[in-house]
Amino acid sequence: MLFLYLIIFLMQSDNYLTIARPSEGLYKDKGSKFLSFAFPVRDENEIKSLLAGIRKEHFSASHCCFAWSLGVEEVRFRVNDDGEPSGTAGRPIYGQIQSLKLTHILVVVVRYFGGTLLGIGGLIQAYKKAALDAINHAEIITRTVEHLLEVHFEYIAMNALMQLIKEELLEIVDSKYDLHSFIRLKVRSAKLELIKQKVNNIEGVINQKILQD
Repeated sequence: MLFLYLIIFLMQSDNYLTIARPSEGLYKDKGSKFLSFAFPVRDENEIKSLLAGIRKEHFSASHCCFAWSLGVEEVRFRVNDDGEPSGTAGRPIYGQIQSLKLTHILVVVVRYFGGTLLGIGGLIQAYKKAALDAINHAEIITRTVEHLLEVHFEYIAMNALMQLIKEELLEIVDSKYDLHSFIRLKVRSAKLELIKQKVNNIEGVINQKILQD
């Protein structure tokens, strides 16, 4: 199933892989417990809120390490070792995210120290396996990068716009029909320029603009 997702991802440049809902995992080594949590996320504000919740719930843990990835066309990411030796926690977690081509995801691994040092190699393996266990318990899904396109138009453009929406299977998010009509449409990234061109060719369209990416 994952192989199929990767094929779809490679075929559609505006598709991306993420997880459907939060999931959890666990890894144990020499008395230490590594509790892992994976979350689908929209933005950094949501990430901050989730991290605050995990830290509050596991306030007595030795470390709360994480990695996240956001974006598709321009990917942003961050890793955090939270006191573990540099490169032994956040990077291995992020490596699992990268290897599965996931984005819009946060993975947190909370460590409860068991009294025995694991060494650099042991730590890397522990955080790597804990992160992978949480992801393996998640449902990986394909989503599409979409933009919100707002079109202002005169009444004469109504029929042509509705025909375009029907033909291109566009989703209407909001609309207002009066002397100053507008309509807001969800448009997938790969078709955005084509849709904008078609809208621009409709008689009675006043202007159009992208409201969000």
